[in-house]
Amino acid sequence: LGRTVPEAVIRVNGLELDIAGLQAHWEKPLEDVFPTRSGKVLPAGADGCERPLFLERPRPRTRQSIARPLVLVTVFPGTNNEYDVARAFEKAGGRAETFVFRNLTAAAIEKSGAELAARIRRAQILAIPGGFSAGDEPDGSGKFIAAVFRHPRLRDAVHELLEKKDGLVLGICNGFQALVKLGLLPHGEIRDLTPDSPTLTFNLIGRLVSRPVRTKVVSTLSPWFSQCQAGDLHTVPVAHAEGRFVAPAATLELLFALGQVATQYVDFDGRPSMDSFFNPNGSMLAIEGITSPDGRILGKMGHSDRTGKHVLQNVPGDMDQKIFASGVTYFQ
Repeated sequence: LGRTVPEAVIRVNGLELDIAGLQAHWEKPLEDVFPTRSGKVLPAGADGCERPLFLERPRPRTRQSIARPLVLVTVFPGTNNEYDVARAFEKAGGRAETFVFRNLTAAAIEKSGAELAARIRRAQILAIPGGFSAGDEPDGSGKFIAAVFRHPRLRDAVHELLEKKDGLVLGICNGFQALVKLGLLPHGEIRDLTPDSPTLTFNLIGRLVSRPVRTKVVSTLSPWFSQCQAGDLHTVPVAHAEGRFVAPAATLELLFALGQVATQYVDFDGRPSMDSFFNPNGSMLAIEGITSPDGRILGKMGHSDRTGKHVLQNVPGDMDQKIFASGVTYFQ
């Protein structure tokens, strides 16, 4: 994520190239096979992604103080980030427990569903980590997780967590995909989808991306960002093939107006961008994360859980979005 240094000139096979030229020279042989960009690159700010920051903060909603809230971290077939998420919550002062949903037989699915509902009722936070649920098939990501939570028993447990216990829900990457397919995002409840419902679909670049990106907090509506300020910039890793957020134009503008767009992909100057170098999946209006209307449900593509002493050592930027600490302190 370093800046281009135009004045630095390097000689390669008799050619004098600046840093940008050197990168283009290196990428050119395989650009048609493994493209690094998609679409036309517009000047900064010309793609119309920037919106005013949403500065309002919600009042605390939790009705009781809990020193160490219990975080239920779900593990579905294909989940592979449960250790990172559990570790992040434990480091922030929460109590994390993981639950493996077993689907080998019909009896195992029934038993797992009943136990998952019971565990949700004991928890204060539900966290759905990243991965590739059921191989992201058939026809898209997060469908298996969404199918599980649509069972009336689990739907009621999630609604009870949100409505009666003032609980929180977090979905990262594959978890974000599941929350959108459930309707929990952006609506705040499990509901049937319509042809106009927002969704997360295939990256415009046509393949999986795995790299750091820069994001900006553009709303402080959510308690998940209580320890951030609107405008804060963070560097977070992404790893997904279906991270492009799409919705009708009117829906997008409403999400911004209500403060439900939490984070956007931004360039080196902190401006939201459709340039695939900064917005690698091509999300509309550079949207990286959204929340429910009250902010207590957060879904995001960036892996805020992937932090630590030995992570992204050679990449500049603030790696800690403090969402896990914010989620824990919400109950304290």
